[in-house]
Amino acid sequence: MKKMIWYCLLVLILPLCSFNNESDLYSVRLNPTLIDASKVFLLVDKSEYRMYLYEDVTLLKIYKVVFGNKDQSDKQVQGDRRTPEGTFRILTKRMDNRWNRFMLLDYPNAESYQKSRTRGISANVDLGGGIGIHGVESGSGIGDTYVDQRINWTLGCVSMKDRDVAELYNIVKVGTPVVIRK
Repeated sequence: MKKMIWYCLLVLILPLCSFNNESDLYSVRLNPTLIDASKVFLLVDKSEYRMYLYEDVTLLKIYKVVFGNKDQSDKQVQGDRRTPEGTFRILTKRMDNRWNRFMLLDYPNAESYQKSRTRGISANVDLGGGIGIHGVESGSGIGDTYVDQRINWTLGCVSMKDRDVAELYNIVKVGTPVVIRK
């Protein structure tokens, strides 16, 4: 009987220990058919160079990411190469010859325009656009090592390893919320 109790305890505790360190959350492979895409959201932390994939309140995976230029402050205008901060949604998804997969965000959105007015930026100033989540630009020599080494190279987008963006692409849907913060 004691052996059965220990076995039951082990079965109950083992799932809690399956991700006992953060590195496990970088390497786990996800099965999109087991994830409810309507409950998925992404949290991008620019200061940590990470993207967190959540299903409801459960952290499923951590991805390494890079951004625009070294200045990690919030995007203000077209051409500043900064990655915007705020709450966005995925507008479209597409396969892309240059970046493997591309998921366009709804930047600039109402929140972006409100922040620009608060900052005193004229209403006729172009805030930019075309910001999304994509893979690396292997054709030009920019590879996964840029992501591993935290080399910011985009024009303001969030870039991740090609293998990771392919996985993420199969999990998220149009309308998925994306929060980007510093």
